[in-house]
Amino acid sequence: MQPLDQFAAEKLLQLESQNLRRILVETHRSTNGTAKRSGRELISFACNDYLNLSGDSRVVRAAQKAIEQYGVGAGASRLVTGNHPLYQNLEKRLARLKNTEDACVFGSGYLANLGIIPSLVGAKDLIVADELSHACILAASKLSSAHLEVFRHNDIHHAAEILNERRAQHPHAMILTDGVFSMDGDLAPLNELSALAKDYESWLMTDDAHGVGVLGAGRGSTFSSGVQAEVPLQMGTLSKAIGSYGGYLCASKSVINLIRTRARTLIYSTGLPPAIVAASIAALEIIETHPELTARPLENAQLFTQFLGVPEAESCIVPLVLGDPEQTLRASESLEKEGYLVTAIRPPTVPTGTARLRFAFTAAHDPKDIRRLAEIVKQKILKG
Repeated sequence: MQPLDQFAAEKLLQLESQNLRRILVETHRSTNGTAKRSGRELISFACNDYLNLSGDSRVVRAAQKAIEQYGVGAGASRLVTGNHPLYQNLEKRLARLKNTEDACVFGSGYLANLGIIPSLVGAKDLIVADELSHACILAASKLSSAHLEVFRHNDIHHAAEILNERRAQHPHAMILTDGVFSMDGDLAPLNELSALAKDYESWLMTDDAHGVGVLGAGRGSTFSSGVQAEVPLQMGTLSKAIGSYGGYLCASKSVINLIRTRARTLIYSTGLPPAIVAASIAALEIIETHPELTARPLENAQLFTQFLGVPEAESCIVPLVLGDPEQTLRASESLEKEGYLVTAIRPPTVPTGTARLRFAFTAAHDPKDIRRLAEIVKQKILKG
């Protein structure tokens, strides 16, 4: 065995012994909240297509029309081959949805964060980030070379302590957080973080991947309280509730112009295919004009927590923390035998000792299925 192969094999054995090895399972996902595995149809609570728009006929037709008119690929980066006319429409719609002056679209949410954060702060600056922020926020923070301090999850007082101690030592500072935490389903205290950012002359940025389309009448976590929180940097993704692919930043015109000039993941990445841009535009049209649809995933998640007898869901993500990776895998397998697809989430995606089942609710879920799922969880997992 070659040294590299031996290294990889030993690493895999180590992960397998800890029940932490990942395996890709062939799955045929439908857009009505179901999926097929090994010839069995399962009701899926494992998908972030919260509004089921990836298969909506209006979205599909928009993508098909764009392929027929413009072809499949973008050809080069937006700054090299030219900015496709569809982009202007998409970015205007995103800015309108988020109530900002402008927007910039990236190839993915991960690429967006890797581009945005290092474009705004550098080695002399300070980043203060929630400890449960998405992995790409933490990766981008390290890439920026800024001094990174992590505060306890949603702990405003801890964030204030860090800023009080560190802020004066750095010319610029950013506060980074998810709007909706992808593995916990809870919301960031954006109004309090906004006030803190003002007090310490810092720039607040939220990753709203799991909020846009499903909170605040579809406008996202920044609007979930009924009044828009002051968040100058609203980042998000097109690949979840919007049902397509890509990432974005909504901000002021001057900030967006700087991002278009400096963000390496925009400058050196091929643009999104025209069909993806067209599909996103069609999906945003639906989100803007169908508030009853955007409300349904949260309603379904709250129905589940009501049936289960646990605290009410704040978003369409409900975690059930079991702790042990092996126990969590067994629980996921047990639910699959009952006809439900629910993902087992293990470290390093979540902290050690907090392996969990992650239930993701969509607009297509039937209350009868939600009730039955809750009953099975109570009988087979919580009592088992």
